[in-house]
Amino acid sequence: MRGLAAVGAVLCLTAGPQWTGVAGAVGASAGSAGSAGSAGAAGPAGSAGPAGSAGSAGPAGSAFTDVLAGSAALADAPPGYAFAGDARRIDGADGAADAAWLKAGATYRSSLPRDGTLYYRLDLDAVSTTYVSVTAVPRSGGEVTAVDGIRVSLRDADGGACDSGTANFGAARSPRPVTAWAKREVSPGATRCQEAGAYYLVVERSRPQDSPPDAWDLELTTAAEPGLTRTPTRNTPETWDSATPEPPAGTPVRRRGGDGFAGATPIGEGAWRDDIRPGQTLFYKVPLDWGRQVYATADLDATAEGSGYATAALQLALHNPVRGRVDSAGAGYSGRRATVGLDPVPPVAYDNRYAVAGRVSAMRFAGSYYLVAHLAEQVADDFGDGPFTLTLRVRLLGTAGAGPGYAGEPVPRDLFTVTGTDRVATAPQGEGEDGTGNLAMKAVAVGGIGTGSLLLAGLGVWTVVARRRGA
Repeated sequence: MRGLAAVGAVLCLTAGPQWTGVAGAVGASAGSAGSAGSAGAAGPAGSAGPAGSAGSAGPAGSAFTDVLAGSAALADAPPGYAFAGDARRIDGADGAADAAWLKAGATYRSSLPRDGTLYYRLDLDAVSTTYVSVTAVPRSGGEVTAVDGIRVSLRDADGGACDSGTANFGAARSPRPVTAWAKREVSPGATRCQEAGAYYLVVERSRPQDSPPDAWDLELTTAAEPGLTRTPTRNTPETWDSATPEPPAGTPVRRRGGDGFAGATPIGEGAWRDDIRPGQTLFYKVPLDWGRQVYATADLDATAEGSGYATAALQLALHNPVRGRVDSAGAGYSGRRATVGLDPVPPVAYDNRYAVAGRVSAMRFAGSYYLVAHLAEQVADDFGDGPFTLTLRVRLLGTAGAGPGYAGEPVPRDLFTVTGTDRVATAPQGEGEDGTGNLAMKAVAVGGIGTGSLLLAGLGVWTVVARRRGA
């Protein structure tokens, strides 16, 4: 039964958020007829929605019927941000006194009004470094300015600032999910924000006077990084190769992007393609070990429809495992093929955190790094609604090494780890043009199970629906 749940988890990872219902069906099938089945396992670091609700009494096959019945609706769903299914609803307070408590490792949903400043409370120890991220999701179709966005800060009980961060919509002025992060770092010799006790996350809009009147949905995450078994050396990063590598060649493999951080689709080195529509944002994740380096580009194919020019139409960003932005870049679109590439970043290393440059400092731990691609809404004005073909080319460099020697476990537990499931889900390209390939069979191998026709039927449903989505 545990093996079936494991397959559900891997299906969530390999296929993205649109397949969580199928993964849930596989997990639910672990329950025997006439009794409630176990919930399907969620993907590491959370998936976009629970992997499936508890199986109902009766034949397990009914779960698959439900999946097939809903597949047509999934195919027609408009693009939008997919919040983590396990995110807890919480209201931000107008001041510190009434702030609701955020628990380390948990994900929350909230709402930010145009003119509001929201407070959330964290109770922190004196040994762990804490990270918070806030993703703001404005309503599609609204008007935003280049400098509009969100500002977040972490403050101590006296209101002193520990750290702050901002994220804005940029020159394209296209409403899209934007993510800002802040941290409370525990470090030898530091004097500010080192004590245990109450701290406060403060969230507000960057330019409320220029912001649309609608409230923005928020997704908030918190994470804790343990101290080391040794005293940190606080060495600045060593010299690293900052030359731009050659992107991978070859025919791109179709791999459908996720619609949010929690449901980001795992990919490894290679060329990967998907369809993207104006206003849509796609999420992928690339597992990186200590010592490894990532480089990525995004291509938008030419179109024969329409004419004109869309400023900063194609956006590509890299975020670290706690969703902190590492780097971002954009390119305009004139109907001809457009390419955008990220600047080279250093290999993952603990000491990167002591660098002054933000894109170096953010490469501070192993884990899943996120590639986020967005196509501006304004592209539709000149070139139609698409879809357009997007190709990501990912190059991985360096040799995997040992970690820094943590004195405890991070929260969430595997946040700064590349797991065996990650390695299976990011198998090299060549699995087939529909992006499914042998990943389902590899999931069976990882689960160590052979449950006969019931499991094969479930995997068959997954394959059929996958091909419908890829058509």
